[in-house]
Amino acid sequence: MQRLLHFEPIQYIQGEAPFMGERFRVTPDVLIPRPETAELVQLVVDELQGMERGEAPLRLLDIGTGSGCIAVMLARLLPRAVVEAWDVSAEALAVAFDNASRMGCRVDFKERDVLTYTPSPGEMGRYAAVVSNPPYICRHEAQQMERNVLDWEPELALFVPDDDPLRFYRRIAMLSRGLLRQGGGLYFEINRAYGSEVTELLRSLEYRDVNLLHDLQGNPRMVKGVV
Repeated sequence: MQRLLHFEPIQYIQGEAPFMGERFRVTPDVLIPRPETAELVQLVVDELQGMERGEAPLRLLDIGTGSGCIAVMLARLLPRAVVEAWDVSAEALAVAFDNASRMGCRVDFKERDVLTYTPSPGEMGRYAAVVSNPPYICRHEAQQMERNVLDWEPELALFVPDDDPLRFYRRIAMLSRGLLRQGGGLYFEINRAYGSEVTELLRSLEYRDVNLLHDLQGNPRMVKGVV
């Protein structure tokens, strides 16, 4: 009760959070999984299920994995896929690895800073899909945020500078032009305030079939593009 009175999220107190019918271990090193992210995972699964039955392995990449909820559920729901996940935080990767191990899912976790990483030639054209729920909250938005988020969840996974709200979208979209195989898809969860900006960014980078999709609350929440 004392911890609740200090606005600590119940998920951190209990050490776990529900996500897509599973219970994921969470600590203050990772974001608490949200229902909107489950919608992103389901979108990817729905679009790739038929492709998974092909002869070549379906390679998927989750950038900024945090608790591993996206990568682990992709591995769970697309069991023939080869899933890789990156994060800049070693502490977050330890939580994600634990979640994958507890659920019997094989995910290749790697510590990488997407803002500075240069892919190797062997990674080019490797992935059928790149999925990301990157940091997207501008600093000025902190004034309207609840204390249970602002005081407890990791700033590294939440915020981007006010003068560059698309920092991670731009970098990931540029990298994914090379990482994705022909016909591969880039899937983003987005800040609902920047739906049109993210779609225009992908179009400017010559992604095809760019779509802005809404979540169950009616908010613009996901953007998809194809190389």
